Amino acid sequence: MTHLHTALLACCLFIAASASAQIRPLAQDYVALWESPDPRHIYGYTPGICRLDSGRLVATHEISSAGKPVGPDGKAVHEARILTSDDGGKTWTHRANYDLSFARPFVAGKSLYILGRSKQVAIIRSDDDGVTWSERVFLNDVGIWHQSACNVHFSKGNVYLVMEKHAPRRGIQAWQIGDLAPVLMRAKADSALTDRKNWTFASELVFEDIWDAKKSHYFGIPFHPVDRKKATFLVPPKGRSIAPLGWLETNVVEFTDPDHIWHDPQGKTFHLWMRAHTGLTNYAAIAQVKENEDGSMTTSLVKSPAGNTMLYVPCPGGQMRFHILWDEKTKLYWMLGSQSTDSMVRPDRMSPDRWGTPDNERHRLVLHFSKNMMDWCFAGLVCTGATPKESRHYASMCMDGEDLCILSRSGDEKAHSAHNGNVISFHRVKKFRSLVY
Repeated sequence: MTHLHTALLACCLFIAASASAQIRPLAQDYVALWESPDPRHIYGYTPGICRLDSGRLVATHEISSAGKPVGPDGKAVHEARILTSDDGGKTWTHRANYDLSFARPFVAGKSLYILGRSKQVAIIRSDDDGVTWSERVFLNDVGIWHQSACNVHFSKGNVYLVMEKHAPRRGIQAWQIGDLAPVLMRAKADSALTDRKNWTFASELVFEDIWDAKKSHYFGIPFHPVDRKKATFLVPPKGRSIAPLGWLETNVVEFTDPDHIWHDPQGKTFHLWMRAHTGLTNYAAIAQVKENEDGSMTTSLVKSPAGNTMLYVPCPGGQMRFHILWDEKTKLYWMLGSQSTDSMVRPDRMSPDRWGTPDNERHRLVLHFSKNMMDWCFAGLVCTGATPKESRHYASMCMDGEDLCILSRSGDEKAHSAHNGNVISFHRVKKFRSLVY
């Protein structure tokens, strides 16, 4: 056989191997914690999940008619549910309901908590692994708050998480994410977190007050024409509207690697990674919070080593809600988020199954890892819907030994839309650390 024939054979074998090694989902199969009895009108939202030391999994989620009346009584539906599993997520027991939205479960000290909002920030507590729960306690008295079931961070014996406050009098008449201020909250992890005196709230930094279009020209932000105060229709005379720019759904991270440019040797700086609503894909918005000597916390924008103000950073899926977990074993940040495949389609050519604007795909849930929150490695496709309408998105995750447990806001062919799904689905990625390369 000649060298040419050998080379051609090697090339053919490589192509064949590549074709047979196409990416397959890591956790396509799922267990449904809830399925809508009326997919056209009742939807599932805000899945959250955590693991107890006993191995019990705790899941939370909402059921809602999005404020619209449903059924013969003409009332809107809203219910928030707590479920537990003692067999790794194979079966689930409905334990209780709670009167909160945008909530997440987490363990701190010897107790299990769910923190969310009912206009103001509020919390409930369980001391028997989620079977019974305390009454709702408000942690503040002012403002209207927002969030999703984003991450919870522990450091120096403290628990840190972010809620987002709507600022008043900014005049935005559409989706008000430009009015949001991400507010880092801190408390001693072993204190009674149902006592508001144990919490410290960082200062407020409102997107609308700091965004300057003149500083964004070379990044193409905003990508589509937008109005600072109202929605803009991308398909005239009316259709596919885009809201004013903003940030939302905030995760908190800490850089403990002394080689990292943004590492704080004093351990008093935390960074906020947020979904960036810009019309573009794969950017996140960022800010930072510094703890002061008196215990207060100040929120500000981040500076590059050159002294330039930074608002946006590369982030695969940063245009949608994502979830960050720090893994001490691998010393890596793991990110669960949405993969965009066709954000450059003309708005007037979009399929009816597509939700919203071109950057708003929701049917592919993917996993990445990073050592520094800036350079991301693709770990795998977690799961996918068969069409853009069949979403797998807004997911939360927790570690269960060598596995990742994932709770997703999902939909099947009966779903109302990619945004308003009809299933809350549980997925397990086995041996997730083996995905590192």
